[in-house]
Amino acid sequence: SWKMAADALARGNARAFQNDMRPWTAEEFSTLLASPHSHLIQSDHAFALIRVVADEAELLTLATDPDHRRQGLARTVLEALETRARQAGAVTIFLEVSEANTPARALYASAGYHETARRPDYYKTPTGQRIDALILTKSLS
Repeated sequence: SWKMAADALARGNARAFQNDMRPWTAEEFSTLLASPHSHLIQSDHAFALIRVVADEAELLTLATDPDHRRQGLARTVLEALETRARQAGAVTIFLEVSEANTPARALYASAGYHETARRPDYYKTPTGQRIDALILTKSLS
């Protein structure tokens, strides 16, 4: 059921982003999964959720289990989600990433994403620090 999947996704998301920001709730995942525009891409230790509307895809989250990082899992999921986005009709994809998330920024840069905008003080850490969000975009055509 979506609910079971949503609970597992919320736990995985919280593990992947501990100390970074407020994790997504199971209810938030459940709402996203119920949308016909949402696509879930999963591997054993990583997952991503994208939303495709018209010809544009948004990467909502990409999470890797902290015990399985640096094994290429995020890159594999990223390639799969780009393929899924193309199949759903997207010609561009965009995402938000914390300016402080150096590993994610390196992954996206190496995969051809470019910064197109910035949202100042968008993220708030558990300690109250404010961090800019970078909007990264890639052409899928």
